[in-house]
Amino acid sequence: MIGWRLECANRNREPPVIVEIQNLRKTYAGGFEALKGVDLGIKEGEILALLGPNGAGKTTLISTICGITSPTSGSVSVGGHDVVKDYRAARSMIGLVPQEINLEPFNKVVDVVSYSRGLFGKKADPAKIESILRQLSLWDKKDSRVMELSGGMKRRVLIAKALSHEPRVLFLDEPTAGVDVELRKDMWEVVGQLKEQGVTIILTTHYIEEAEAIADRVGVINGGELLLIEEKAELMGRLGQKTLQVDLQSPINEVPASLSKYALEIVEDGLALRYTYDTQGAGTGITRLLSDLSAAGLVMKDLQTQQSSLEDIFVGLVKESAA
Repeated sequence: MIGWRLECANRNREPPVIVEIQNLRKTYAGGFEALKGVDLGIKEGEILALLGPNGAGKTTLISTICGITSPTSGSVSVGGHDVVKDYRAARSMIGLVPQEINLEPFNKVVDVVSYSRGLFGKKADPAKIESILRQLSLWDKKDSRVMELSGGMKRRVLIAKALSHEPRVLFLDEPTAGVDVELRKDMWEVVGQLKEQGVTIILTTHYIEEAEAIADRVGVINGGELLLIEEKAELMGRLGQKTLQVDLQSPINEVPASLSKYALEIVEDGLALRYTYDTQGAGTGITRLLSDLSAAGLVMKDLQTQQSSLEDIFVGLVKESAA
């Protein structure tokens, strides 16, 4: 009975924070403020997708956490180790997959990954290297030179390098940029497998569907400020909207005055009306709308609804911050 209670307690317990960022600021020599007081706690074993336009501060944030860029003020710790005061211990817990493919073209894949493990002071472990290469579908390419690989395979090698020293936190900075759709989906599967192994993953991406597909939480950063950090499902529910499209039997040029309170939008060259409503509202107003449409003499041909995507929400938040 006691063992069962402990198991239930462990199952329900909130995972600990493995990366803690407090009031992090970064100002470059020319006066440009890339990070403006970022506060963020990243939980162990989660996948966090960090979204933002070019120049938002995503790469600067990752570089600072990884110890590549020095913060102007504030603090960052990884696994309880300060990234400035205890750099080696913090960095040993981190794997980084950069945007750029910076691999020696003439080296063999297995040698590239094994060498990276050695850089972190880890003992040679051919079995571990084989396991990583197999997981990333690279084992049959182990003796190939980097220059012989496709762009997608080179990105897999970058991930293998980052995993070679068995980090607990993995940063993926635009990992599927320039990768075809099929390889992108394969990469998502790899990320899912790493999560199952307890690896914490922070992903920056321009592909909104990537965040929707694999993230547990979503952060939106713009102008060096973290605009929002929230569970993906809660974010979609809180900010998401649905649209109802009413296809009409005959086209119209303007919305009848009796329907003005619904803020309808004419689409499809006048052959449809679009109605937007809040999924969290007390009522959608759809029943009343349909009744009023009929009273206005409009004949409906079809109805269809659509849930707003994370991309819609993201674009809206960035527009608000720029206003």
